[in-house]
Amino acid sequence: MANVFRVALLGFSLLQSSLYAQVSDFSNYSFIKADSIAELYPNHSIANLNILSFKLTNTLNSNIEKFRAIYKWVSNNIENDYSLYIKNKRMREKLINKPTELADWNRQFHPKVFSKLLKDHSTVCTGYAYLIKELCYYADIKSEIINGYGRTSKANIGGIGIPNHSWNSVELNNKWYLCDATWSSGSINTEAYSFIKQFNEAYFLPDPTFFVQNHYPLDSSLLFLENPPTLDEFLNAPLAYKDAFNYAITPVLPSTFETVVKKGQSLTFKFKTKKELSNTVAKIELRQSNSSNSSSPKIYVDNLGNYCMDQQFKSKGAFDVHILFDNNYAFSYLIHVVK
Repeated sequence: MANVFRVALLGFSLLQSSLYAQVSDFSNYSFIKADSIAELYPNHSIANLNILSFKLTNTLNSNIEKFRAIYKWVSNNIENDYSLYIKNKRMREKLINKPTELADWNRQFHPKVFSKLLKDHSTVCTGYAYLIKELCYYADIKSEIINGYGRTSKANIGGIGIPNHSWNSVELNNKWYLCDATWSSGSINTEAYSFIKQFNEAYFLPDPTFFVQNHYPLDSSLLFLENPPTLDEFLNAPLAYKDAFNYAITPVLPSTFETVVKKGQSLTFKFKTKKELSNTVAKIELRQSNSSNSSSPKIYVDNLGNYCMDQQFKSKGAFDVHILFDNNYAFSYLIHVVK
């Protein structure tokens, strides 16, 4: 196994000039060839990563295209193993206040992760991240594994947080970028106890200001932001989904996931985006217990350039509030309506 996966971490430095990069830096590149090469090797063996990396990259000229071929292959050919995911999640939650026992669990669990990856092309985030790193190594591209907090509707909403996720950084043209092949590969359906395979561009070299909406590293310098949020701010921010990335939207107000308003009061939801939303159909969905209703408020722009939508809350209670754009979920909040 040691010959298959180089697990030694190599040190690297992150220059301040590197911290403001995203996929838009490569808008002049076409990924058609890289993507087509990735499609040539479905379910290719990963027993020899040097051979696979060579096949994916040897006919490509630029490192960004080589990385794209590697990233697309991993995202499309590795599945997020539901049983491993649940087992890992439960043990991390159970042992969060027992670091020694958690470290022992990780040492026992990691060989199972890599054995499953090698045999079945099925793993958890750790396996994805190591595979990206190793394939990049053989293509002479610097990549590192980042461990930290992944935020979903089922994890890291408030509280002190639980480190539960791994992703990658990659150096391209002397700049460091972020990516998450696990979340690009598809999603875990916790209700159907299964993995849904569907490639998602949102986590391929995104702007760090978007990536931080649901990723927070143990080392905050690896957010690649000049003024990063604190972990507490991250854990209590509005919950963002992949389509917030696709629309390049960042929430402004409410600034926290949980907000209190008075009965009969209108709450203004404010967002910033680099895209034009005038032709976008916005919807606010309210859910309480077993009931739900939705509205399509008018989007307007305030004097600071924020896009705004108003919602009045006519009854007391706790409401799960979801913001949708063109029927795609972007953000969620928990609104407490009081007298």
